[in-house]
Amino acid sequence: PNPITAMARETMAFREIMALAVDSFYEHKVRFALTALGMVIGTASLILVVTIGLTGKQYIMNQIQAIGANMVYAFYEGGGSNAPDQRLQQDVLTMEDLRAIREQVAGIKAASPMVELHDRVPIGGGKEREILVLGVDHEYQVVRNLFVVAGRFYDDEDTMARNKVAAVTVDFAKKAFGSATGAIGKTVKIHSLPFVIVGVFKERVETFGQSEIAADTILIPYSVARYFTGSDEVKQFFFSIADSGNVENATGQIKRVLQSRHRPESTYRVENLTQLLSVAGKTANALTVILLLISMVTLLVSGVGIMNIMLANVRTRIREIGIRKAVGATNREIKLQFLTEAVFISLTGGLIGTVLGLAIPFSARFLTDYRVPISGLSAIIAIVVASVVGIVFGTLPAARAAEMNPVDSLKYE
Repeated sequence: PNPITAMARETMAFREIMALAVDSFYEHKVRFALTALGMVIGTASLILVVTIGLTGKQYIMNQIQAIGANMVYAFYEGGGSNAPDQRLQQDVLTMEDLRAIREQVAGIKAASPMVELHDRVPIGGGKEREILVLGVDHEYQVVRNLFVVAGRFYDDEDTMARNKVAAVTVDFAKKAFGSATGAIGKTVKIHSLPFVIVGVFKERVETFGQSEIAADTILIPYSVARYFTGSDEVKQFFFSIADSGNVENATGQIKRVLQSRHRPESTYRVENLTQLLSVAGKTANALTVILLLISMVTLLVSGVGIMNIMLANVRTRIREIGIRKAVGATNREIKLQFLTEAVFISLTGGLIGTVLGLAIPFSARFLTDYRVPISGLSAIIAIVVASVVGIVFGTLPAARAAEMNPVDSLKYE
């Protein structure tokens, strides 16, 4: 046979099958529309689940980065000599270590030491409470990405001149002075010395006391705080790396510098938030996958609905099948006809569901300032899955229709 003629015949047969599928849809449009509704809900759910997962992931990442995505912190963990004097056993961090790190490690944008003090300070009706006082440099604001609500953060001049100035948290300012702006210019006594409050700050992201900053915290210049400690000992170093891609490398370099300056048996912990970002990303991805699997159940239920409708459709069209076979339709053409109808229902529902699923995040983008992430891949997956569901669950009814005996079909009433 001529291959061109055979191809033309196949094309005509396919066009006829598509026309029959469309006619069947119009003839039973209510039944098919209700069947396709399941696919609409399923595919829309799949896209929305991916959107919700991506939005949640973006939110978590932004929250962590607001703490200081490029932040590296170092502290003395333990170890040292076996000297009987406990003080000599400590191999603590000092300002000399900080200077050495700044000289030997490239890419450090800002750095600050930190010492921790505690004092009883009048707050809330004159009642004294133990308040956390941190001695840090002015660059600590950059490293920790602190937001100044009122006033200013103390600067390099305050540090160099050892000015008795302080920055307090919003919670402290409200409890002690009624408001953030009301605290500016007021004095607070720390170890009997008056400190002028020049600024009120808060963390960009609420850490609920899980960071070094508590709800009621006072920050003072390290150059002043060291006189209260009576030594050059530093509890912790904070660094901000200029390039986010260099954070891991800088973390390793900082640890090597510290180990080289101290006894081999001393242990120093140097960490960053990169691992936390990675864990958060993996957790968000895992939750998205779980939600996707749940939404797949909706698609499977829709597929079962399509199969039931198509089986019922085969039973109501037995005589039609017999007539088509009597005039020369092959089993393959009968099977393809019913399979096409199943895919048509599934794909129509999938396309409508995809449009609805994408319309919601697009509307959020246009109507609000929030940039909701939109996954084009999820739309493609939704349409592909809808097609696969139509093929899988339409195969059984199509095969049953193709296997019918034309003589028995013609006699069916």
